[in-house]
Amino acid sequence: MKKDFVKTTRVSLSVYALCVAVLLCGCVAEHEDTAPTMADRAILHEPEFGGVYIQMTIEDFNALGFQYGDSLNVSFSNGYTLEDLPYYNGYYTANGEPLLIAYPGYDYIKAAINNGDDLWNVAGLQEGMTGSITLVEKGKYLDIQNARDIHYTDAREDYESDIVFANFRAIRAGNIEEDMLYRSASPCDNQHNRAPYVDALMEEAGVSNILNLADNEEKLQNYISAEGFDSPYFLSLYEAGQVTPLALNMNFGSEEFQGKVVSGLSAMAETEGPWLVHCTEGKDRTGFVCMLLEALCGAGYEEIVSDYMITYANYYGITKKSDPNRYDVIVKNVLDPMICCVIGDENADPAAADLSTCTERYLEDAGMSRETIAALKAALTGGKGS
Repeated sequence: MKKDFVKTTRVSLSVYALCVAVLLCGCVAEHEDTAPTMADRAILHEPEFGGVYIQMTIEDFNALGFQYGDSLNVSFSNGYTLEDLPYYNGYYTANGEPLLIAYPGYDYIKAAINNGDDLWNVAGLQEGMTGSITLVEKGKYLDIQNARDIHYTDAREDYESDIVFANFRAIRAGNIEEDMLYRSASPCDNQHNRAPYVDALMEEAGVSNILNLADNEEKLQNYISAEGFDSPYFLSLYEAGQVTPLALNMNFGSEEFQGKVVSGLSAMAETEGPWLVHCTEGKDRTGFVCMLLEALCGAGYEEIVSDYMITYANYYGITKKSDPNRYDVIVKNVLDPMICCVIGDENADPAAADLSTCTERYLEDAGMSRETIAALKAALTGGKGS
């Protein structure tokens, strides 16, 4: 009787083990079958910053089970594939590296090369093609996502002053003359509710000329003709021909970017200040151009960092004291590569370089004459030199 019981128990355990194995296999198979995928969605060229919209909204894409920080494969119907791509809600990769991005305000998810060549052209894409996305690994890049995931609101009451809300300030770095050069968010593009505040502040400051890094003439006309446009001082400068639109993207290593910057700074050298430099938020494109002007006029690395990071204090409350980890990550991953681009060596130590000399060489290489460089520097410094 005892032997029969043992035998029966062994059989039962074997059957149980087999059932568990089957269930586990079923779970794995089910997990594999339900891992998020997105197949054959239409694509659109996004030429302003360079990239490929894959026509699914951010909300719908995330609802499939994709999460920020995941590793993905993105493939297009012409056979071009990007493997192990990080999925972020901001441009958190190093310059020249690809990513899939769900940037707040974008119509769709976008595949792009961060501050690099236009992925649409690199991949040889055309209208009528499609894109597909599959999961590689959950949360592979979550540490970077968490460190760089910062947001701001567009409500004036969330900020301590109009100046902070508008990200408006005079640049006081190097030998730049006091109240001669300003930077800010856009005074004409009101998508973030800041334009009227910038408009009032730049009128109070007596701004005479504007270097608009974000827009072209068509965009400016659209802003001005839009219902609710409320930037009368900007309009007066625009109608007087005192606004120079450059329509920069953020591929600051490209010849096109350098050429447009030289065009804008050459125009600045021929006009009278005070000047305002702005893009949309007054952050990255504005940060690059203001870094150039500061370095040209003798500002050191720490001065440039300090001015650049005021923007992150204004928008996000990030300071060296309040959030040192994020502060350092932003400087290292966002500002330093800009400075290294001007130096001409991506591995350079930006704190050790002769930034004024490097900037003059950068501008000369991009086609700006020494005479124009000297005139620009004299205009900004009131003849104090560098």
